[in-house]
Amino acid sequence: MRLLFDTHVALWSLEDPRSLSDALLDILSASRPPERFVSVASLWEIAIKVAKGKMKAPGNLPTLLVRRGFGILTVTAEHAWAIRGAGRRLRTADPFDRLIYAQAKAEGMVLATRDAKLLASDLDTVPA
Repeated sequence: MRLLFDTHVALWSLEDPRSLSDALLDILSASRPPERFVSVASLWEIAIKVAKGKMKAPGNLPTLLVRRGFGILTVTAEHAWAIRGAGRRLRTADPFDRLIYAQAKAEGMVLATRDAKLLASDLDTVPA
């Protein structure tokens, strides 16, 4: 399994893993834990919110994520183009959610999220 962490879930996993759902914790503690990824789109979203003073995050967040075992999922042209099909299946205008949705769909990843709109989409998800 390849697991893509939504923006806030990635931060929570670093700051307070106990705040994650039992379902996600069970998956992460399995004998064969999944590969874990964070999207570059999430890092971009966090950087914007930090710059606006709406969020706090470690200054070395990308390095910290890699040290904690996350892969960084780059945004490809295919991911950006896949967003055009998201509108019918995802009821949000948030560009970051739409891109993360498109990435998970294109890569066949399971999305770890608490976002109700993403959980209600046609993606394979795990409540975080």
